[in-house]
Amino acid sequence: MTRRPDTLESQRAEFASSPFLAMPIAGAIAWAAIGVAGALLPVPLAAWALFIGTGMIFSLGLLVARFTGEDLMGKARPGNTFDALFLRSVVMAWLVFAIAIPFFRLEPTSLPLTAGILAGLMWLPFGWIIQHWVGTFHAVTRTVLSLAAWYAWPDRRFVAIPAVIVAIYVITILALRRRYVALIGADQQVA
Repeated sequence: MTRRPDTLESQRAEFASSPFLAMPIAGAIAWAAIGVAGALLPVPLAAWALFIGTGMIFSLGLLVARFTGEDLMGKARPGNTFDALFLRSVVMAWLVFAIAIPFFRLEPTSLPLTAGILAGLMWLPFGWIIQHWVGTFHAVTRTVLSLAAWYAWPDRRFVAIPAVIVAIYVITILALRRRYVALIGADQQVA
């Protein structure tokens, strides 16, 4: 039988005790590679790099988690409702490619915009789960600045939008690291 904390609040606290660095590090790596591909390759090949790169973020996150000591699959928290919600948010991000692909077929340079915004939506429920501003910051800033970059650099969309997303990931990583250090400090003061 799987162990599950008694209340949703205790499950939330258990889920939120992670540093959550693996996925944004993986996202930053993938989007940096997408930006490099966008700078070097024609749009059709850059699009393939984007599809492959964004499709690999979760797998790359699992690899990075080995170095950060995170439990992305929730194996140490069996039955935690918020692990299930987070994984559903990841699946949601994959499913929205059903919007990005038809738009991409009409306008190939739309792909970084649609994929960048739609895949970033999972940060809203994540931020709510951990009760931290970083999720809303990431989703909203990523949306607004990706749209601004799409209009500002129409000939460099496969470079400008990934650059924006990587910059937002760097800020997110720093905020999550600061959050985790404060969380560990608070836990040590209680003990």
